[in-house]
Amino acid sequence: MATGRAEAFSDGVFAIAITLLVLSLRLPGHGPLTSQLLAAWPQYFAYVVSFLTIGIMWMNHHTILAHVARVDRPLLVLNLLLLMGVVAIPFPTALVADNLTRGGGTAAAVTYGLVMIVISFGFAGLWIYVVTHAPALGAALPPEALRQSIPGFTGGLAAYVIATLVALLSPLAAVIIFGLLAVYYLFEHLPSPAGPGPDAGGGAGSG
Repeated sequence: MATGRAEAFSDGVFAIAITLLVLSLRLPGHGPLTSQLLAAWPQYFAYVVSFLTIGIMWMNHHTILAHVARVDRPLLVLNLLLLMGVVAIPFPTALVADNLTRGGGTAAAVTYGLVMIVISFGFAGLWIYVVTHAPALGAALPPEALRQSIPGFTGGLAAYVIATLVALLSPLAAVIIFGLLAVYYLFEHLPSPAGPGPDAGGGAGSG
C-alpha cells in the first residue's frame, strides 16, 4: 500500500488531538475576570506544552513516512498504536491544567508523563521498524544510514521517564521538562529523506 492513505488518516488524528486541547481552557468561574484570567495560567501552560508537543510529533511523523514509498500491515499496526497514544494527549493535558497547582498536581503530571512514555515507545517502534525493513518499504536511504539516527531519536524516551519521576517531587518542574523535550525534538534528529518530490524534506517531533 502507498503511504498516502496512512498519512491522510494520521493527519486527521493529529488534527483532532491538537484541536481538542482547547477544551482544557476554562476559567475558575469566580471573582473578577482579570483575576480569573491570571489564575488560569496552568491551563495556558499545559495548552502550550501539549500544542507544541503534538505539532512537533506531526512533523516528526511526516518525516518518518516520507522515508518510505509504501507501508505494510505491521507498519500500519505500529502506526495505529502510536496514534492511540497521540489522541489521548488532551486527557492528561486537562488533568494538568486543572490540578497543577492543587493537591492532584503530582498525579496529573505523572499521568501526563506516562502517556508521553507510551507515545515515545510508539515512535521508537515505528522508526526502528522502518530502519530494519527499509528495502522492503522502498526507503531511498540504506539501512546503515538510517540506523545512525536511532540513538538521538529514541533518546527522548529516557528523558520522559526521568521527567515522570521528577513529577513525584515537583509537578511544575516535570511539565517544564516536557516542554523542553518538545523543543529538543523541534530540531532534526532524523536524516532527510532522499526521495524526489516537494515532500521529501523532513521535520522533527517528539519520539
